[in-house]
Amino acid sequence: MSSRSSSSTWSREENKRFERALAVYDKDTADRWHNVAKAVRGKSVEDVKRHYDILLEDLRRIESDQVPLPIYKSSGASKVVSTDEEQS
Repeated sequence: MSSRSSSSTWSREENKRFERALAVYDKDTADRWHNVAKAVRGKSVEDVKRHYDILLEDLRRIESDQVPLPIYKSSGASKVVSTDEEQS
């Protein structure tokens, strides 16, 4: 398997192009992964398939509550409010 230096890292713009391509080329599209790779630019078919598999695994973990929710600062206050904390 050949590897390009850019294959493992994805820029914000590449991720945006990837997401747009997934919306355009759904699972029933012929040559879906070839089209997605072409739309992303600079990634191989194997790269976009791997990236998609990682996305699916991330979604599975989120939906099964295996990923903790982030802690956000409340606006205008210095107190940090977690999602588990009761807000009044």
